[in-house]
Amino acid sequence: MNQRKHSSFPGPRPRPAAAAPAPAGPALWQQLDAVAQCLQGVLEGQSGRSVLARVPTPLRPGVQALLFQVLRQLGRAQALQKQLAARTPPPRVAALLSTALALAWDEAQAPYPPFTLVNQTVEAAKRGAAPAQAGFVNACLRRFLRERDALVAATETQPQAQWNHPAWWIARLKKDHPAHWQDILRANNAQPPMTLRVNRRQGSRDAYLQSLQALGLQARPVADAGLQLARAQSVQALPGFDQGQVSVQDAAAQLAAPLLLQGLEPAAGRPLRVLDACAAPGGKTAHLLEYAAPGTLEVTALEIDAERALRIEDTLQRLQLQAQVLVADASRPAAWFASQCGGRPFDAILLDAPCTASGIVRRQPDVRWLRRESDIQQLAQIQSQLLDTLWPLLAPGGRLLYCTCSVFKAEGEAQIQAFVARNSEALALAAPGHLIPGEVNKADPVADNALGDHDGFFYALLQKTH
Repeated sequence: MNQRKHSSFPGPRPRPAAAAPAPAGPALWQQLDAVAQCLQGVLEGQSGRSVLARVPTPLRPGVQALLFQVLRQLGRAQALQKQLAARTPPPRVAALLSTALALAWDEAQAPYPPFTLVNQTVEAAKRGAAPAQAGFVNACLRRFLRERDALVAATETQPQAQWNHPAWWIARLKKDHPAHWQDILRANNAQPPMTLRVNRRQGSRDAYLQSLQALGLQARPVADAGLQLARAQSVQALPGFDQGQVSVQDAAAQLAAPLLLQGLEPAAGRPLRVLDACAAPGGKTAHLLEYAAPGTLEVTALEIDAERALRIEDTLQRLQLQAQVLVADASRPAAWFASQCGGRPFDAILLDAPCTASGIVRRQPDVRWLRRESDIQQLAQIQSQLLDTLWPLLAPGGRLLYCTCSVFKAEGEAQIQAFVARNSEALALAAPGHLIPGEVNKADPVADNALGDHDGFFYALLQKTH
């Protein structure tokens, strides 16, 4: 079964308060009102991507940046709101209060002065969908400005306020990663870096780094073919992006192609047959082709969603690469393996399985508030089913690389331990295991310091012995 994997959609930071506003730009109260509407949608179970898609285009960049900051500080905001309001206000009002409190509680990180945020939030209440509650909003936020230090101090002992994650999430990280749970939470609340993958079919990493430096853009080498930018840029500012010289891909995700293909030799007279089982949006599919020498690889990319399969096609076209892209369900090979793949076993399979995305919440801060603890077991069952279904499609001596963008062990280490226990022909090869998001030093079997600042991931490499 394929499910949609998560992807990031970073936006620019709001303009600092000291800068002169653009004459035709939207008013701050309009942005705050739109952020509150988006936040309400997330709290009602809608994804950040879907709620932002409904924001008018002129408002969207600023709203996205503010919404991301609110979601990263939502635990604190909700704790403060409970102190300010004896009873839970209507959802729209609660979202507006949480928006203001999340942005204003820490003046050092506030995108605008707290007084400005409060004034504009009250204006949003008056002009938006909560005019009858404007006085209540004003009273709560004026009290917050008067008593901010005491109110913030009173929330310090609450884990959800301190770490801005649900309590169950914090508890699970403590259990899964007792030495690094705090590192994970800190990384989750930071802005992620922008990392590029150089298409070595078109040029070397060193040459592309020189092209960046010629434009005044600083970067450092990471992973096998990556460059981590000192400051995020629009893709239009990247030299050769439209021509396929480079892609945006986190350094941890760039491990997949080398792990799967390194040392795997094609049989005489034919290329390696590789399956990317859950391929959209196509970044890892493309990297497999970029990593291998021309003509040594035949890649089949599966995606259950036809619209997302088109994104794979677009990615490959931009990078001037070719693969067989199938709209198909990886968990039902009877519908595609024989008819469209000839029924011949694959030499290598990449299973980037659907997961909670708990390793990339700094890129998608809505995930932590959308997920429920019960989702982990449900997704683990899907992962287990995919492993069992795809394993018979692998040729003897072939490799299966299992990965998830999750830090939860039920979706990583525990999943693979259970699979190997029930499959005597599965041999676990050297692989990184769980990668902790951020840039921390750890005593892991495979060090990840060369990856720079990266997302949370899990990798297991299995060989079929017979």
